[in-house]
Amino acid sequence: MDPSRPHRSVVSFVRRSTRMNESQAAAWERYRDRFVVAVPQAERNTSIAEDAVVDWDAAFGRRAPRIVEIGSGGGDSLVPMAAARPEVDFIAFEVFAPAVASTLGRLGREDITNVRVVMADGAQGLAQLFDDASLAELWTFFADPWHKARHHKRRLVSTNLADVAATKLEAGGLWRLATDWEDYALWQREVLDAHPRFENLHPGWAPRYDARPVTKYEAKGLAAGRTTRDLTYRRLP
Repeated sequence: MDPSRPHRSVVSFVRRSTRMNESQAAAWERYRDRFVVAVPQAERNTSIAEDAVVDWDAAFGRRAPRIVEIGSGGGDSLVPMAAARPEVDFIAFEVFAPAVASTLGRLGREDITNVRVVMADGAQGLAQLFDDASLAELWTFFADPWHKARHHKRRLVSTNLADVAATKLEAGGLWRLATDWEDYALWQREVLDAHPRFENLHPGWAPRYDARPVTKYEAKGLAAGRTTRDLTYRRLP
């Protein structure tokens, strides 16, 4: 291995095109300074420097309960859910620039002030950018299922992520998950049911989280005959 080349750690996503359409480009230019929190990068453009820190009180101009979403996409669910809870601050991790631009446009049009977006690896950001026991909730909705067995190591939900989540969530904090792929749903439940610092709030699957709207992505899965399964775990003291 060439030591001069950056180490490529396994991540739960694959970079896609960063090309924006006209409306996305306009939203990016208009709103990025308002909503995007820049963090120092490491070698990969989605990785975070080891010494990176964020003053979230300063980023929002207040201190409030905080929720992190990893993989917020185009904000189809994040934006209405944040609008419904103005007393809470939301930090969204998303690596795809067109999706972030779409989110920024929605936030700007609806004059929502309680969301900030970080364009970086969400699992790494969760570990590095938050104090211990500082988060009220963690959301991982419709993460990439990585179907092939040889790719399971890329799945976002893992024992390692659960260890980090248990550290960053406050006692009693919630981890909400949803997926429309049965094998990934079973994987998530197996991983988290076995974790000593989380308890499943429901026997088996959770009822659908009413606050989460049906997005175009989820509707497409439902139309294809897939079933959405929700899970809710509470961080134990």
